[in-house]
Amino acid sequence: MLFRKRKDHWRDVDSALAVRLVDARLQLHHAAQFVATAGISYLPKADDDSHTNMRWLGGALAGQPLGDRPIRVAVRANPFSLAILGGDATIANLELHGRTIADATAWLRKELDRFGLDGDRYSSAKHYTIPAHAVERGAPFDASDTAAFEQLDRWYDDADQVLEAVAEQRTGSPVRCWPHHFDIATLITPRPHVTIGVGLSPGDDSYAEPYWYVNRYPVPPEPPAVPALAGKGHWHQEGWFGAVLTGSRTQGRQQVADFIQSAVDALSKL
Repeated sequence: MLFRKRKDHWRDVDSALAVRLVDARLQLHHAAQFVATAGISYLPKADDDSHTNMRWLGGALAGQPLGDRPIRVAVRANPFSLAILGGDATIANLELHGRTIADATAWLRKELDRFGLDGDRYSSAKHYTIPAHAVERGAPFDASDTAAFEQLDRWYDDADQVLEAVAEQRTGSPVRCWPHHFDIATLITPRPHVTIGVGLSPGDDSYAEPYWYVNRYPVPPEPPAVPALAGKGHWHQEGWFGAVLTGSRTQGRQQVADFIQSAVDALSKL
């Protein structure tokens, strides 16, 4: 299977379905840990944890290159599957519907052996926790809600395109998905000692739906006076401070671009 060709346009998301993605998102988050823990198992530890992160590659969240070939462990939302990538193709694939984490672990170890890595070195141990789901207690993955997984695929695909443009225009860091919070983001530096994160979260404890965010480090000591945001965005101030545009209010790429620009400009001036 060849990689999905890169699209240069927004793939419409269904904003009405944004609040219906929680279970699919949690399952995908747990499946993505195969990618992160492969990095932990086979790569030197990086101080910034970049050995665990993923990039959006050919319609999959793919980890760092492994081995001499090299290969990448990856997870797809649509179809929901665990894969081994090599070159510009998928060279091994396991559909996850109806399978358990134990099933997928056994398959992955066998495939890693086949491609020149010691499968026994693979461990699911990690130094962080993620939100709970029944799959971690032995329940099988369930991808029967195909619309939800297809929507998650679109969210990550759109986010990668938008954030790549932000990174190019504002000299941001490479766009990466982080396995702990499961957000995909770039980091820009408008001036020394100030960084601004721009990204998409597929949903979390703050919002049970995908949302675009822009935040700043260092964090303001108290909520500052900030202007209104473009594109139906709002300022989030409970627990953390930043600009947010929720998925249920997202209607197109230009709206997202306007929101991000207004938020970055506002936070840059603080």
